[in-house]
Amino acid sequence: MTAPGRSAPRPVGDTADPLDMRNYRIELLPVRTRSRTELVLARAGVPLALLLFVLLAFLVDLPFLQNIDPARITSELAKARLAEQGGPLFSTHLAALLAIFVASMVLWVTAALPNYLVSLMVISALVLTGVLGEQEAYAQLGHPVMWLNIMSFVLASMLVATGLAKRVALWLLLRFGHSAPSVMRVFIVLNVILSAFVSATTAKAAILLPLFMVIAAIYGARPGGEKTNFGRSIVLQNLLDINLGAGAFMTGSGANLLAAALIGGAIGSTIYFGDWMLAMFPVMVGLMLVGYLLAMQVFFPLSPSERVPQIPGGMARLQQDYAALGPMDGKEVRAVVIFLAILGLWATDRIHGVSPTAVAFVGAIIALLPRYGIVEWNEVDIPWHLMLFSAGAYALGAGLDATDLASISVNAFFDQIGIGTDTPFWVLYLLLTGVMVFSALVFQSKTMRAMLFIPIAIGVASRFQYPITSLALPTAFMIEHVYVLPFNSKPAALLYETDRYTLSDAFRYGVTMMMIAWLVIILAGETWFRLLGITPNGVFGLF
Repeated sequence: MTAPGRSAPRPVGDTADPLDMRNYRIELLPVRTRSRTELVLARAGVPLALLLFVLLAFLVDLPFLQNIDPARITSELAKARLAEQGGPLFSTHLAALLAIFVASMVLWVTAALPNYLVSLMVISALVLTGVLGEQEAYAQLGHPVMWLNIMSFVLASMLVATGLAKRVALWLLLRFGHSAPSVMRVFIVLNVILSAFVSATTAKAAILLPLFMVIAAIYGARPGGEKTNFGRSIVLQNLLDINLGAGAFMTGSGANLLAAALIGGAIGSTIYFGDWMLAMFPVMVGLMLVGYLLAMQVFFPLSPSERVPQIPGGMARLQQDYAALGPMDGKEVRAVVIFLAILGLWATDRIHGVSPTAVAFVGAIIALLPRYGIVEWNEVDIPWHLMLFSAGAYALGAGLDATDLASISVNAFFDQIGIGTDTPFWVLYLLLTGVMVFSALVFQSKTMRAMLFIPIAIGVASRFQYPITSLALPTAFMIEHVYVLPFNSKPAALLYETDRYTLSDAFRYGVTMMMIAWLVIILAGETWFRLLGITPNGVFGLF
């Protein structure tokens, strides 16, 4: 692990040729040095987490964790555990889970330890405190969502290994990217296409980064040179679209899948890929277009010279790269067929009932077949540290379900502040969606936000006797708005290293888009979500 505040050594690429895509590989970008505030948080993280754990687990008796009323527990598993264990032992496990939850959140937020190490500690703590049995805790690495992530990385690696991703991107740029506005629109299309198949936003950023950096150079945004509005616009629009595209699909990120699993477990049913896509695809594409218009017309308007290529023969260089790929071979054709088949089966899962995980399994098996397949195992790039991090988050989710801590805490909070069960739906809707979207300014992990706020949304819906999906799904739909500050997401941290924009540029543009996204989700709750049956009477009940 690199010491806090120091950058890990990385090779320095030869940037003499700004049109060479090899100069923009991720491994050639510098590692961002932590700010003074981040260093302070990292140093304080471990002692603060330990202090809170000891206080909550052993020293402080919280009244709302004692004398639990079985009638107010919403989880059937928690009711069964309470009946089996009795009140005192159940309360002890509640206190232990709360201590583990708070301590892990502190460690994740402060980045005091690697996130995968924190997850391993969480799993161990859940077992040692008796909150979960060994089999239940360790089995989270085999959660269906985990397998879907793994299979999706296999399929994403197939895109890269065959050159299909690069071929599609270059073809679209050469066909439609002859002016600055059309280039920006091409990247919207590319982000939508990749989001349908790639369940990791970092992987999408890695695929697109060399392409839009070369385009930026063609339009005058040179490495090491003065920042230009074209450079600001193309990088920040891609950062926005990478995340918005992920929000259009349930498989767009692991956080979406986790949220869907938590909600599905709470309602005893399945959140379908097709339902998520129907609800959010038009919303997210609409936000991409709004982001495009704001970037081009308001925040980063282009001068006449920036609207045309600045490097003579720049597009010809892309043509050379495209020609070097040669004609499509059999592997690329098979990759296209597999991806179209997977997307079709995902989109129709409500009809045939086959889960997205099972569909991805079949696609990955075909892709890995010896002789007849498309990709070798050693060409598959699976970030196992992220898998371990997710396993810890899912284990916490299992603990929340086993104890119903979220609902118990929500009930205690509202009892304390004196809010009754007659609170209007629109107050809760605005509060939950607003907290979820703007929490991205503070938290480092989408998975962490899903783990924290989706159970709260479920608990609030249960307390006020609204359908769980009416509040939990719109809250889940706001997970992917992580494009303002470098620490908000891995793509944000990665693209900040391109040095094409300032923090001020990202903040002004990003916060504006977050505000618009919140207003759009409110409007959708009153109209589109109501039509789909997500919000029973709209948000305000106007129509």
